[in-house]
Parts: sequence; C-alpha cells; structure tokens
Amino acid sequence: MDKKEIFEKVDHTLLTQTATWEEIKQICDDAMTYQTASVCIPASYVKRAKDYVENNMQICTVIGFPNGYSTTKVKEFETKDAIENGADEIDMVINIGDLKDKRYHEIENEIKALKAVCGNKILKVIIETCLLTDEEKIKMCEIVTNAGADYIKTSTGFSTSGATFDDVALFAKHVGNHVKIKAAGGISSFDDAIRFIELGASRLGTSRIVKLAKNEKTSGY
Repeated sequence: MDKKEIFEKVDHTLLTQTATWEEIKQICDDAMTYQTASVCIPASYVKRAKDYVENNMQICTVIGFPNGYSTTKVKEFETKDAIENGADEIDMVINIGDLKDKRYHEIENEIKALKAVCGNKILKVIIETCLLTDEEKIKMCEIVTNAGADYIKTSTGFSTSGATFDDVALFAKHVGNHVKIKAAGGISSFDDAIRFIELGASRLGTSRIVKLAKNEKTSGY
C-alpha cells in the first residue's frame, strides 16, 4: 500500500483547545497538498475553513465533543449549525453514561436524530472504546448499524487512550455491511496506519501521518 492510498483515508485532525486560525489554515493547506479524505476541526472554524478551501477539501467537525453528555437537542442544533456553516462530515460522541446504564434505545434514537439532520452527509459515531467493555463495544456495533450511521469511530483522542488493533478487528466482526470503521487517536506511524486499514478501517483520524510525510516532529492525536 503506497502513501497516497493511506492519505486518501486520513481525516487530518486538529482539535486541541488552543488551535488557532493560522494552525487550522496550515492543516487545510497540508490536507489539500497530500489529498487527505478531510480535515477534522472544531466547529467554530468550519465556516472560515470552508470559505478558505472552497470545494477543494471535505470539512469534518465534531459534535458533543469530547464527553458526549450534551442533550440530544443540543447535539441536533450543533449538527444543523455545522452543516449550515459548510461541514461535509459530522463526528458525534455518544452519551457513554447512557450506554453504561443500558439505555440503548436512547442512544439509538439520538444517532437516528443526528443522521436525519445530516441527510446525505456522512455521520460518524464516536464510542470511546477505551472506556468500554468488549460487550459494550459489540452492543454499540449493533446500535450504530440499526441507527443507520455511516461509520463507527473508536475514540475522541481526548480520553485515556486511542484506537487499538483489537478494537478495529472487533468492529469489523460485528458492524453491519453498510457501516464503515474509523480508527482515531494515537496512530503514530505509516505501519500502524496500514495495519488499521488491513483490519478493516476505512478512515484514520490522525494529525501525525501528514507530519511524518513532512518530516516534522509528531505528538498528540
């Protein structure tokens, strides 16, 4: 697998609290240079980024991020606002407490509600695997499949750890045929990226892969 094929699956990401507009512009420039799948950025920058890249780059943003415990109505508003500002893809965080409480119907309904707002735009569901049991991960594969989301995503990159090979392999066994997989957080090398793709990931959420291509020091997401 060549690097171009890897870049085509990368959501080039900058979600740190200190992210500045100059840094957002830089990752947009890098994403256009390396032709990544998208840039994944805070919602407050979506409109400026969309105006900046015009139609040369997909803009992804995050909803209910990073903790997931906003109400469904708030997440719906965030999603609608992001799309109106030009977002092409939405990465939402589930309410993990609801999952722990086995309030599966509420989680499924929330995902359905956000997918209804997204329409034909891509919705990815972040389940924060590092905080879940394997049983809970499998249950979320079922819920995400039933809710009609486009992707299940491992991690925010803001919790105790990010994507693991085992979690992506588990997803691949249990999600429906229409659900794709996004591995995110801690992908630190091209070898890691290739392994995640081989295991079934169609997207990689990372800031490091492009930095590696630019021979820059890598850290963070």
